[in-house]
Amino acid sequence: MMSSKDMLAGKTALVTGAGRGIGRSVAVRLAGLGAQVIVSARTDGEITEVAGEIEGSGGKAVAMKTDVSEEREVEALFTRIQEEFGRLDVAVNNAGVGLFGPLENFPVEEFDRVLAVNLKGTFMCCQQAVQMMKPAGRGYIINIASVVGFKGYPGQSAYTASKHGVMGLTKSLANEVQEDGIRVSAILPGGVDTRLVRDARPDLDSACLLSPDDVAQAVEYLLSLSDQAAVDQIYIRRRSSQPF
Repeated sequence: MMSSKDMLAGKTALVTGAGRGIGRSVAVRLAGLGAQVIVSARTDGEITEVAGEIEGSGGKAVAMKTDVSEEREVEALFTRIQEEFGRLDVAVNNAGVGLFGPLENFPVEEFDRVLAVNLKGTFMCCQQAVQMMKPAGRGYIINIASVVGFKGYPGQSAYTASKHGVMGLTKSLANEVQEDGIRVSAILPGGVDTRLVRDARPDLDSACLLSPDDVAQAVEYLLSLSDQAAVDQIYIRRRSSQPF
């Protein structure tokens, strides 16, 4: 039986928003499973540090700076992946921003920014990933959504709209490409101990939050399933009296 360390040996995985938080944990986890990991985010210093950490632990990683809200940058990212690796087996779309405030006076430009990164960015990365995976007849796309993909909280209208959009995109794409051997799933975490959640909910005690590693473990679970298994979505929350 193949050990978990070798589960993704010889495979290439992309993680966006991988400079910190959930993305960093996912990138480190996939490298530990044997994958060559493309560590991508807007901040060069952060992804270089994460890639260096992976390499220093004996894994394989390369940092590729990308703003997923920019079409040309997304296209350049996938062109480079094709040129350098010739394959993409796993794409984890995690890049996201959270801007918060009451809808009645929420700036339209901030609404546009949230949707550009969280929804349009996920759409464009999914599109490029499908184009790479389809000829190979295999691949797994995992979109990191949020509990607000099916719930709503005060002051989070833009963020909630974007994550509802991610869920709609994921559901449709999963059906669209299932005959091509590509699986598409969403993970919807509750509160995770990241900068984004601390900004959104400063009232929450960190002891009530999930760890980014909990989400990374869910990604590993999805990738461990046989090709016969399809999972539409996984909702994870902290085991406590508060469902967030």
